Amino acid sequence: METAMEVYNDVDMTTPPIKRRKKKSKVWEHFTIGVTEPGCRRAFCKGCNQSFAYSSGTKVAGTSHLKRHIDKGTCPALLHHHTHHENNDNDNSQPMMTTPKSEHTHTPRRRYRTQNNTYVPFDQDKCRHEVAKMIIMHDYPLHMVEHPGFLSFVQALHPQFDNLSFNNVQGDCVATYLSEKQNVIKTLEGIPGRLCLTLDMWTSKLTLGYVFITGHFIDGDWKIQKKLLNVLMEPYPESEEALSLAVANCVSEWSLEGKLFSVAFNYPSSKTAVENIKSLLCVRNPGVLDGQLVIGNCVARTFSALAKDVLDKGKDVIKKIRDSVKHVKTSESHEERFVELKEQLQVPSEKVLCLDDKTQWNTTYNMLVAASELKEVFSCLDTADPDFKNPPSAEDWRHVESLCTFLKPLYEAASTLQSTGNPSAVTFFHEVWKTQSDLSRAIAGEDPYVAGIAKTMKEKVDKYWRECSLVLAMAVVMDPRFKMKLVEFSFSKIFGEDAGKNIKTVDDGIHELFNEYMALPAPQKPASEADGLSDFDNYILETTGQNLKSELDQYLDETLLPRVQEFDVLDWWKQNKLKYPTLCKMARDILSIPVSAAAFDYVFDMEPREMDEYKTSLRPETVEALICAREWLVESEASSQQMSSAVVNAEA
Repeated sequence: METAMEVYNDVDMTTPPIKRRKKKSKVWEHFTIGVTEPGCRRAFCKGCNQSFAYSSGTKVAGTSHLKRHIDKGTCPALLHHHTHHENNDNDNSQPMMTTPKSEHTHTPRRRYRTQNNTYVPFDQDKCRHEVAKMIIMHDYPLHMVEHPGFLSFVQALHPQFDNLSFNNVQGDCVATYLSEKQNVIKTLEGIPGRLCLTLDMWTSKLTLGYVFITGHFIDGDWKIQKKLLNVLMEPYPESEEALSLAVANCVSEWSLEGKLFSVAFNYPSSKTAVENIKSLLCVRNPGVLDGQLVIGNCVARTFSALAKDVLDKGKDVIKKIRDSVKHVKTSESHEERFVELKEQLQVPSEKVLCLDDKTQWNTTYNMLVAASELKEVFSCLDTADPDFKNPPSAEDWRHVESLCTFLKPLYEAASTLQSTGNPSAVTFFHEVWKTQSDLSRAIAGEDPYVAGIAKTMKEKVDKYWRECSLVLAMAVVMDPRFKMKLVEFSFSKIFGEDAGKNIKTVDDGIHELFNEYMALPAPQKPASEADGLSDFDNYILETTGQNLKSELDQYLDETLLPRVQEFDVLDWWKQNKLKYPTLCKMARDILSIPVSAAAFDYVFDMEPREMDEYKTSLRPETVEALICAREWLVESEASSQQMSSAVVNAEA
């Protein structure tokens, strides 16, 4: 091939030579110019020998298309050179590029400009990481990397991508999990208080159990946080040791000895199983009220159990309503007649009929509410629609209204678990107390149908109250709007003559817990913060400590704050931590106690969640890695978006 200088020397000297500028563009490090025919010259790539237009007669094509060939990595030889260079970062010498045998290379039909036109080398490891992240984030099956469609897709994107096997991507997913786990470890190490655990047991068709363990805590900014810590497979979920073994594994893996405060779970357990967890809590965390802060009844599961009682009691009438709704919703002609009749009757309801999902009790409640508001239309529907048979009777509609009366407060309370990121125990103290009072009045009423439902429900509410009233009441005491006054008032309504005994239990419990916090060693001040008056502090304690009220008694004796709707109890303690240095630590831990072990999306479930068949076919370690990593990645992404929004708002 002729070089540019050789071509120049061969030009007929009978015409004056054209003075050429020295080529300064970087492309001439990779291209030479050759004459292909008289008056036509082309640029040839040194790497792949592909030719490009350069000049024809007096017209010069320029170098932009030559730059794209270099910068976009379409030259195989140059691509190989960059990949080799990336793998040998310590070698400063430039490797020699070789020319492939084939003179014809396939170029993409479209090329895209980038703002900086920088070359981006192909990175197999990064691609594998992104594939693993995609599978985790979107809950795709690991085997998808072996599917023909996926293989064709990635090969079309980049032919250099090495095909992955199931084992490859399984290892990559576990590696992503371990990387994200380090961030969670750092978060837990920085917790200023203690950690509360919730246990959510999932079942499976293989009769294996999966315990989802979530840690709840209040961070340094006095914001409630939670982290999914484990998803542990339990081969015998009904055994009395299943939950305690799961907690023990979690405590050991995350080094939580001495850091636990409470445990709540939602799986029906025997008294022995509960005692096993209490014993474990006492051994690993001595001094936390002898394990009394174990909540065996998750509030979401309790509300679901109460709703189930209501639905079971009215199952016959509910079936009639469901069949009537099904008649309307499964045929366009039937629904058109229903709408026309509604307009003729001028029924003002804006409710839309919908069929229910029997596994979600809130959908049944919504179906009953909508149908009840449209009962006038249903009662006349047989006149407009001859296919409609056996409309619900007036007695049926009266029972539906009674069912909705019981379900409405449960629905509103359970909805709080979804509408609020971390509902406080204070909120559910009011809800449970109100529910118990309403049921007592219903039992005393004259309607035997209503009284029968209320009696069954009250047995479950009483059980929940016996097991959880101490925890709920302690949270109320830590709210400066209520303190012990609300406990005294509500207990007098609930327990009657036994109110005094139950009030004393709460008062003794809160003082005992405070004394335990007082006995904890105080953190040592850094030398830079010491003022040299530690002996003076000891003198003050020795001479006046006997006559001073404790922080707890001082707090309880102060006037209640006004009940404003937007009051933030955590922010109040944050502002008063210097006034109550020990009590605020206790308040931080008490107010972090979760009232529900159910995940956000599952508070209305009628039965325990079931692990899908695909995940149960995987190794338990892989299942845990996939589920935990997904939770952490979603949280990290949401946190990044919030920070970005905050920056944008600050700059606006």
